[in-house]
Amino acid sequence: MSRPSYNAGVKTSPPKQAFRYVAVVAAIGLITAVDFRLHVNPTTVALMFLVAVLLASAYWGLRYAVVLALGATAAFNFFFLPPIKTFTIADPQNWVALFAFLVTALVASNLAERARREAERAKGRRREVERLYGLSQRLLTSENVLELLDALPRYVQETFSVGSVAVVAADRPTIHRSSLDMVFEESVLRSTLLRGEPITQTGVSYVPLRLGMRTVGALAVTGDELSRETLDALGSLVGLAIERARALEALSKHRAEQEHERLRSALLDSVTHEFRTPLTSIKASVTTLLSSATLDDQGRRELLTVMDEETDRLNRLVGEAAEMAQLDAGMFQLDLRLHSLQDALQPALEDARLPLENHPVEVMAAADLPNLRMDAPRIREVLMHLLENAGKYSPPGSPIKITAEVKEDRVVISVADRGPGIDSFEQSLIFEKFYRGQNQRYTAPGTGMGLAIAKVIVEAHGGTIGVVSQLGSGSVFSFSLPIDKNPAAGQAPRGPVVATAS
Repeated sequence: MSRPSYNAGVKTSPPKQAFRYVAVVAAIGLITAVDFRLHVNPTTVALMFLVAVLLASAYWGLRYAVVLALGATAAFNFFFLPPIKTFTIADPQNWVALFAFLVTALVASNLAERARREAERAKGRRREVERLYGLSQRLLTSENVLELLDALPRYVQETFSVGSVAVVAADRPTIHRSSLDMVFEESVLRSTLLRGEPITQTGVSYVPLRLGMRTVGALAVTGDELSRETLDALGSLVGLAIERARALEALSKHRAEQEHERLRSALLDSVTHEFRTPLTSIKASVTTLLSSATLDDQGRRELLTVMDEETDRLNRLVGEAAEMAQLDAGMFQLDLRLHSLQDALQPALEDARLPLENHPVEVMAAADLPNLRMDAPRIREVLMHLLENAGKYSPPGSPIKITAEVKEDRVVISVADRGPGIDSFEQSLIFEKFYRGQNQRYTAPGTGMGLAIAKVIVEAHGGTIGVVSQLGSGSVFSFSLPIDKNPAAGQAPRGPVVATAS
């Protein structure tokens, strides 16, 4: 089966062909009439006919130019070579002139036709290059092999305006197609993949997708719109896109494994460091209790209190690590119910009483604060982490302020402190797992999990969390929760809520 070629010319409809033939005859008649009436020199007449032949060949093709050349030769002989108005040529030199005119017209028209076809080929090549470039832009945005294979047939069909397209990759048995009713032979497509050679059947072209000497897939295209050169280029481009997506997929997997290993090491380092301090305190208290026979009741009580507090600290560290693992695995569910913000805030203040014991805490809630559809224990945990951070990193005696207000369709809760502040480049990093600020990691205990846990919980509620801070001026941590458009319960008690803890 022949393939379309760039030099095949432009097909024209029968009405347009008829119009062009009429135009050729009209051009012969017009040039003849004007020149005959004005008694133009025969040499000038021949040049005018020659220009008309060149124009016809350049714009319409060789056959129209040949018709014009033959007609012009006859008109030139009849009207301009003596004896006039006869086809008889008396002077032998006129035979030479007439023959020279005919040969010149035919040769010139043939050259013009070649130039026209070359221009058409260049235009066709440019069009196909533009299409291939457009396709490459779409293909190279995909970094997943399966997504690429699903979208690829549609991309090729839309870009090249072909009938239907099917593709199969070497390492995946599934055939992906642009339409379910596509008619082609799957066995031939797989044979193209195995042999690495193109196969052409009636109405369907099978193209191997090559990357160098290796075949990474095969493509089936219905219709005769594409040249063999374009199909080969298409096969190379698609093969490159598939291999690129496969390489990016492997790279992403490798990076994920590296990140997993990094996080595992960070968790072990962080938890080991944080466990060592309470274990040391507990060990020292136990040793003192066992070895000191003269210790009074007050001393024993103080040591037991230390052991109790450090045990609570250990329990909290274990709980954070376990919760972080659950959040990472997506193994948690929200119990969303309508709650007042105070249902989460008051318990959070109690949970963070130790870090806050040297700080006055002020709570300001807007008068129109509505109930929120939330998992109250989870939001309590978010608030507890923010309050613990504010207490740990703020100088003793500095105030901590909690505000809650309505902004558009959300409630925004903020915790402001007067600590050392956070550098701008670290403000987006502190919500990552195990990350601790460079200026704070050695001044206060912590695992770097609290803010990461808070971020996951808030985003699971459909909210956002962030920080605004300036070095030396403190920090404001804020998170937002969406307001329920159709609450089943009323609003929280109205009036500003002001509380102070110290």
